[in-house]
Amino acid sequence: MPITLLKQTASITTLQPSPPPLRVLSGTSPTTSDLEVLLEGAGGSDTGVWECTPGRFERQIAKAELMHILTGSCTFTPTDGEAISFGAGDTVFFPQNTFGVWDVKETLRKVYVIFG
Repeated sequence: MPITLLKQTASITTLQPSPPPLRVLSGTSPTTSDLEVLLEGAGGSDTGVWECTPGRFERQIAKAELMHILTGSCTFTPTDGEAISFGAGDTVFFPQNTFGVWDVKETLRKVYVIFG
C-alpha cells in the first residue's frame, strides 16, 4: 500500500465543490468543498479534507468521526448537550450517533476520518 502525503493541507487548492448541508437552520446555505482521500485497507472509512463557509446546520452523520481542525472556528452543540467551541489546531472525536448543530463562525477546514 502506498503512503499518501498531503503537503500544507491548510492551504491546498485542490478541494472540489461538495453538496451543501441538508438541514440549514438559519441564514444562507454554507458552501462546502472537499478532497476525498482513498486509503487502501481503511475498512470502509471515509477520509479527506473538508471545508465549510460560515453558517448553522444540523450534523447528519451517524458514524463516529475523528477530525483535526486546520483553519477557522466553530461551535458544536450536541443534541441534549452543552455547546463546545473549537478551532484551528484542535482535534475532536465524535462518537457514533453524535447529532447536533454546527455553527461555523469562520470558514472551517478539517482533516477527517469517518469510521466505516
